[in-house]
Amino acid sequence: MDSLRGQGGIQMLLTAEQEAGRIVSAARTAKLARMKQAKDEAEKEMEEYRSRLEEEYQTQISGTEQEAAAKRLEEETDGRIQNLKESSSCYKKKKGI
Repeated sequence: MDSLRGQGGIQMLLTAEQEAGRIVSAARTAKLARMKQAKDEAEKEMEEYRSRLEEEYQTQISGTEQEAAAKRLEEETDGRIQNLKESSSCYKKKKGI
């Protein structure tokens, strides 16, 4: 009887070991799935952040370019106004106005 009980105990241990192996395997699989999900979410967040920074950068650059264009236009306009004033002044002197 002891041998039957001993054999039954061994069988129970083997069954428990197999069950533990399945549990560990399932836990590893779940862990890998969570890690993959976390990695995917992190990559998505990084891409969103990168896109937002790129958009801000492009906005800043275009704003700077617009400011430079406006300043250049203002300088050209001021130069033309000055030329017209000088021409007008010379014309008035010639005509005695």
